[in-house]
Amino acid sequence: MTQQRVLVTGGSGFIAGHCILQLLERGYLVRATVRSLDREAAVREVLTEAGMVNGDALSFAAADLTGDAGWADAVAGVDFVLHVASPVMPGHVDNPDDVIVPAREGTLRVLRAAHDAGVKRVVLTSAFHAVGWGHPHDDHVFTEDDWTVVGAPDVDAYGEAKTVAERAAWDFIRSEGSPTELVTVLPVAVMGPGMGHQVSGSNNIIRRLLDGDIPGYPNLYFPIVDVRDVAAGHILAMTTKDAAGQRFLLSNGPAVPFKEIGALIRAHVGTAAANVPTRTIPDLAVKAGARFNAQMREIASDLGYSRKTSNEKARRVLGWKPRGPEEAIVAAAQSLVAKNLVKTK
Repeated sequence: MTQQRVLVTGGSGFIAGHCILQLLERGYLVRATVRSLDREAAVREVLTEAGMVNGDALSFAAADLTGDAGWADAVAGVDFVLHVASPVMPGHVDNPDDVIVPAREGTLRVLRAAHDAGVKRVVLTSAFHAVGWGHPHDDHVFTEDDWTVVGAPDVDAYGEAKTVAERAAWDFIRSEGSPTELVTVLPVAVMGPGMGHQVSGSNNIIRRLLDGDIPGYPNLYFPIVDVRDVAAGHILAMTTKDAAGQRFLLSNGPAVPFKEIGALIRAHVGTAAANVPTRTIPDLAVKAGARFNAQMREIASDLGYSRKTSNEKARRVLGWKPRGPEEAIVAAAQSLVAKNLVKTK
């Protein structure tokens, strides 16, 4: 049987890298997009360091989400696309369109190319940010049926970008999709073993704690999923017949209190955790600071609120079996320390 080929967009990224590793382990031919082929050697080096097997089955194509050039060649002869690439800028940005426009237009650019090439299925990396914001802070358990309310006060540019891009993708498939199927996966905060010397995704929270950049813990909660399980979820979404046309929330367990994240780091990385804070920051102090500080304004509305999530659908339909969030936190911290990516006193 002919080997199936998978295109992974944003091949130098955190989630994409783990997708590439697992696809190669499973015997797929993999083509990864990078903005310039000048980056191929560096990306290969990072993947090799992370344990890549069968690197001869990996090739690269130059394509950028902001332009049409290269996408027709990137999708040629491809069976599946994992569209992972997207701007990641949670929090305050001066110009929201810097995040929203490339996310939406880039997603549509990839979908058009995949559709024109007759790709069987596209798996789009959306995010919990397209689900869980703009809603009352109550005991509601978020599922794939929920959508973030664009324009609500607590929705930042990143949340709007992920929501707008995913809705645009579903609109495109409804109007143009056949024969290409779409599946979207919506991970919560992604942590886990890093790749190379770039700190990506929610691993930046771990880095900032290890560096001592955060003086204490606001009363916040983080739903966390391991990057290795996110990659596995992408592949299951790609291969599971019944997944076509569906969204899948990739979460695991209750949201983790911010101070517990710090405690886990201190318990598992020893002296490298010397800069990790131990004190908490009272809600009143955060709210007072929010009057003058944009970053504090971003978090003030979430103080004391733990978003509840369900992964029942991903477990039932995909057979997805994630590890606990504690393992992701510890793996992230240990990889940052091992790669000397944290400050020391």
